[in-house]
Formats: sequence, structure tokens, C-alpha cells
Amino acid sequence: MSSSKQQASLPFIGSLLQGERNAITDVAGVTVGHLTLADGPVQTGVTVIRPHAGDLFRDKVPAAMAVLNGFGKSVGLLQVEELGVLETPIALTNTFSVGTVAAAQIRRCVADNPECGRSLPTVNPLVFECNDGFLNDIQRMAVSEADYLHALANTCVDFEQGSVGAGRGMSSFQLKGGIGSASRRVSARNDGTSGGLGGEKNAGTGGLHTVGALVLANYGRQPQLLLAGHAVGERLAALQAERSLPAVNEAEKGSIIIVVATDAPLDARQLRRLALRAGAGLARTGSVFGHGSGDIVLAFSTAYTVPGSVERSMPAVAMLHDGLIDGLFQAAADSTEQAIIHALLRATPVTGRDGNHRAALADVLSASTLFSTHA
Repeated sequence: MSSSKQQASLPFIGSLLQGERNAITDVAGVTVGHLTLADGPVQTGVTVIRPHAGDLFRDKVPAAMAVLNGFGKSVGLLQVEELGVLETPIALTNTFSVGTVAAAQIRRCVADNPECGRSLPTVNPLVFECNDGFLNDIQRMAVSEADYLHALANTCVDFEQGSVGAGRGMSSFQLKGGIGSASRRVSARNDGTSGGLGGEKNAGTGGLHTVGALVLANYGRQPQLLLAGHAVGERLAALQAERSLPAVNEAEKGSIIIVVATDAPLDARQLRRLALRAGAGLARTGSVFGHGSGDIVLAFSTAYTVPGSVERSMPAVAMLHDGLIDGLFQAAADSTEQAIIHALLRATPVTGRDGNHRAALADVLSASTLFSTHA
């Protein structure tokens, strides 16, 4: 994690209070793990998000997805859309490693549930991808099933951000991209409106909830970059020219995966609505969901689980009223935008395949330069 001094210098999005870690793991039970491969032309990895510590095949969590632009090659989304549940951890990796990671998820489920695919239903692996082929020699297919298992076994509440795990080889706005995360806390008021300020002031007015986001950022055209409302694309080009770094104006051909978690009791319909609001946070950074960008959001709730066995009773859960959901929508948008900023500003420079290089945004444009220039 970044030092407290570095964290303090990052711009803060919105008026809601952050969680303790300002990460998706502020949603109780959620953990994240990485496996990073960084060896010359191999610059890639795996990131795993676990909604809870148990067996998701036996105790599923409600979930939904929103496809903002479908230029992607993920696996498992169709069943999530149909059934509204997750039954494996969420895996992030590069495009050509989707099959390997899905196989690892299936093998792990069969090891934990030997009747999977026999007397029990088959499992729906869930793997998201972005193309890291500029920095990573993607044709080597370097990610192994063991790498997924390592990331899974090492999930925890405190995890690195930036050029790690699945984010190792990713690029954003022709700079270094990667993994970023953030969280917001919000309270739903009894009067049918959502607590705009969040935090303890509203703790007794309808329940305090946490929304967290994790992004795999591999998208964006540099001239369109917005940071905390500041248009910095032109400033970046000037700074790169001053430092003899090449300015770039490439077509959009990246992707972003956004995972939103909450402890609020929502059903799959409501979670799809929550997932869509992450798109507002993405748009604030300058994305127009370009033709060549795969922009996909998954949202899940940890408030209850759905049994995998028909012999077990379905949970009786009082869902949050739709009239109280606006605060969660704001939290999803704000935490997504904040997570993208964290991915960009916590990334470190990487040189990979064929000497291709991505500079880190923090090395080109400091927060102090940003705000003094656009005050």
C-alpha cells in the first residue's frame, strides 16, 4: 500500500466518507489477492476477489452485471445475468489467460465439491480480462492454474494497488494503468432520501452501508483524461514534451473491469442498477466507452447468501427499498472514480515486451502540479 503521505496527496472524490481502508475490502468479508509475473517480456498476473471466506458453490452471493461496451472476452457472464448469483471467486487476468484461469476455478470447485458435474450441477467460472499485450508478451500465455490458486490462497483485506496482479501489464491513457480500489459509506434515511453526507451523522437514520469498488484499468485516450474534474490531457502532453517523452494520441482500444461490492441487502435487479452507476464514475475520468474498449461492471452483495442445495431453505431477507438507493448509487459512482485515480497514481513504470514502456502518471504529473495549474 502507499504510504500515508502519498495517500494524503491523492485527490478525494465526493462528499461521502470513505471506509477504513478506502478499498473494496471495507465491505465485510471481501478479500483480494494477487499473483504478479514480472520477468522481462512477461508482465502480467492474476487478481482474485472473494466475496466471503466460504465455498461460493455452496453459499452463493447475489450479483448482477452491466455491459457498458461489450468489446470483451470474459467468461461466465451469461449465467450471472440469468440467475443473478456468483458461485466462484471473481478472477481478473489478461485476455489469453481466461481459459487457464477458468479451468483452475473449475478444478478447485471439483476438489471442494467432488460431485460437481455429477450429482451436483456444473459450476460457472467467472473470469474477466483486459488485453495487456503492449507490455506483456501475451502469446506466451504465462499465467498458470497454480498462479490463480496462489492468488486465491493469499487473499486478504490489505492488498497492493497499481502495477500488481492482473494490473501488472495494463495501460491507461497511454500511461501505466492497473489495479485500483476505493470505498464509500452511506446511510439511508427514513424519510425516503439517501444520506448525502454519509458517516456517523446519519448512522441512526436507516442503516449505514458500505460500497466498495475495484478496477482493472486498461482504457482511455490521453487527450480526454480528467482527474477529479480537471482536464489534464493537454497539460500531460506539454509535460511529456518538456521531458522528451513522446506524447500519444492513440485510438481507444483498451478496457476496464469494475467490480462493485456492498453490504446493503439488494437483489439482482437492484444490483444491476447499482452496477450501471459505476459507469458514471468511469465517465467522469474522460471515458466515452469507446468502440474498442470492453467496459464491464459486476456488482454483488454480501448481505445474504443463496444456498446451492435445494434441500436448504432460501433466505428471508428484507431488501432495501428502491426509494432509499440513491445514496448507494452515489457511492458506486464516487468509489469507482476514486478507484481509477488510485490505479493511475499508485502505478509504477513498467518496461516489457520489445522494450515497450509505460510511464507512471505520478512521475509525469504530481498532484501539486495538477491543482496549481487548474486552480
